[in-house]
Amino acid sequence: MRFDSYHPAINFIFFMAVIIMSTIFNQPVFLALSFICSFIYSIVLNGVRQVRFNLILILLVGLFALSFASYNHFGVTNLTTNFIGNQITLEALIYGVVLGVKASAVLMWFSCVHTILSSDKVIYLFGRITPNLSLFLSIILRMVPRIKRYAAIVHDSQKCIGRGISQGNLFRRIRNFFRIQSIVITWTLENFISISDSMRSRGYSLRGRTAFSIYRFDNRDRSFVVTLSLGFTILFAGALLDQTRILYNPEIILNRVTPLSFLFYITYMFVCLLPMTLQYIGEYRFKRAIYQLDPRA
Repeated sequence: MRFDSYHPAINFIFFMAVIIMSTIFNQPVFLALSFICSFIYSIVLNGVRQVRFNLILILLVGLFALSFASYNHFGVTNLTTNFIGNQITLEALIYGVVLGVKASAVLMWFSCVHTILSSDKVIYLFGRITPNLSLFLSIILRMVPRIKRYAAIVHDSQKCIGRGISQGNLFRRIRNFFRIQSIVITWTLENFISISDSMRSRGYSLRGRTAFSIYRFDNRDRSFVVTLSLGFTILFAGALLDQTRILYNPEIILNRVTPLSFLFYITYMFVCLLPMTLQYIGEYRFKRAIYQLDPRA
């Protein structure tokens, strides 16, 4: 059973927690686990097309680390000198990799958020608290795939009259690209205004407005909350014991890894992979039930 079948509050709490932890944990093992888990889970949810995006992020991490080390000078281990004579240190290079891995993990988690948290879930979560924010988020989530489809339509239309991105010389291609982007941006702004006016005319922003929902907080959600709370408690203890921190300036100082540290590593991996594990368990049980009903299936 997929994670999106759980209560929207459970989805929101989980992704908010893993994104925050991916942002504040600096220890290399936690960074690697966050990156690997988000990499795998995003591919499971979005399919093969997510692989290309994730691989591009890995390339950008390396480029960002080189750029960061070239223009930020701290650390005691000199590696080389760049073209303008500044020293590139090992500490600055590693810290650049850390920042890049953090940003990549957060982006991959957000790709999972976009798949799991649909617009109706956003409306359900924020509709009564902040109707305007709920309206804005629901419009954004709905507009992203629509913009992609419209951009493809505009490009095909322009290509039919010889104004595609791949047609003409270099300057003509650049001009065609900006022409297509201008059309898409204009259409997007107009749709934002029309959708917002449409929602307001339906009384969406009125105080006390209620909305129909099919979500119910059942025992399965309660079990997930208990399990997640236990994992967060263990990770919080690890943070209090400085197992999630490391110093990079002026030199790399890592706390001693003890047998207790592996408990925190395993717990963090368990928390990050919990939705995917539940999905595979649910699919296995479903296939097993189908087989029991009809072995020929």
